Amino acid sequence: MILHLDMDAFFASVEQLDDPGLRGKPVIIGGDKRGVVSTASYEARRFGVHSAMPIATARRLCPNGIFIRGRHGRYSELSARIMEALRGFSPSVEPASIDEAYLDAGGLDRLFGPPEALARAVKAAVAQVTGGLTCSVGIAPVKFLAKICSEVNKPDGVFILAPEEADAFLLSLEVTRLPGVGRRMAASLAALGITHVAQLRALSRDFMERRYGKWGLVLHDRAHGIDPRPVTPEHEVKSEGAERTFARDVRDRGLLARALFAHAERVGTRLRRHGLAGRTVTLKIKFADFRQITRSRTLGGRTDATRTIFETARGLLDEEPLGQPVRLIGLSVSGFEQGAEQLLLPGAARGSAPHRPGNLPAPEEEARRRRLDRALDTLRGRFGKDAVQRGGIHGADLSGETQDPSPGGPRQPGGTPRPD
Repeated sequence: MILHLDMDAFFASVEQLDDPGLRGKPVIIGGDKRGVVSTASYEARRFGVHSAMPIATARRLCPNGIFIRGRHGRYSELSARIMEALRGFSPSVEPASIDEAYLDAGGLDRLFGPPEALARAVKAAVAQVTGGLTCSVGIAPVKFLAKICSEVNKPDGVFILAPEEADAFLLSLEVTRLPGVGRRMAASLAALGITHVAQLRALSRDFMERRYGKWGLVLHDRAHGIDPRPVTPEHEVKSEGAERTFARDVRDRGLLARALFAHAERVGTRLRRHGLAGRTVTLKIKFADFRQITRSRTLGGRTDATRTIFETARGLLDEEPLGQPVRLIGLSVSGFEQGAEQLLLPGAARGSAPHRPGNLPAPEEEARRRRLDRALDTLRGRFGKDAVQRGGIHGADLSGETQDPSPGGPRQPGGTPRPD
């Protein structure tokens, strides 16, 4: 399943967010009198104003509209926050424009529950990092259908298309709903008597290629629900992390350790799902006075094992004096690149002692941890994320913790983490 996120009237909504006096008014973002509309608020759209419309036309349709040139630096700033929030759910995020993106939702049910819960969590995360902006979310089996679905219940809506419902949904659409079918293509198809996808599907692949070339082949595939394009991240993934802001400042090291273990579970699961392993574990602490520190340790090899990640972060925590109560604690894993690693034979220098900070455990122990992790991943994937829980570590019950999915993840008012 692929998730498509589309911000609601993004530029205009940002202006209304930053200037409360604009809320509820017809705001139109565009250039000078000879320019075109970039975005129109929903209040302006009621007058027929839409993007790409000449400003002169927009002024005729909406003479009381508030016309703003726009602040692209501000829009880019918030866009970056949105994309970073999405990467907290999955490293496979593909920005499609400044205000929309695709996210590979495959396997995320293990962490966030069914698609409906994932959509709610994404919308909450976006609202949190932007100060209250809304978005619309579509989830579907392939990219172009996810994009269509995000438009169904705009604004501030969600539409989820199950695989078994995709064909019936597609056949009912007008061809103009297909991404890439503009006015000229719609007119050409209309000349052939084609107005709906069900009619388009009746045309052969050879005919579409002869008449429209490569685009005809793409259109033929889309009429049959075919879209092989994967979600392609814009940047190589550099790190995976999770953090938690506590409802009250914490001095109890046991509670801090339990939070770290919950983070290690989540980060380790993501790493394994995406075939990643890292060498550097970083601890992040924000104190009650908002002072923030990070401490890192680079291991002798790469790992994706939950317990190894936890023990390394716990070692960093144990070394920190904690002069003040802790407001936030987090961990991340980085150093995914392939590089020279020290290879030891079983029973060699590392021995079979417990994991020491800075080292990986003995090869047999690290392999045992990875096998256990993969067995737990399989069980949770088959029976749900709550199907099996680890027992206590260091005498503490580490189950049942809630945490933010990533830095900047969704929180309830007052800083309390939102339960998954």
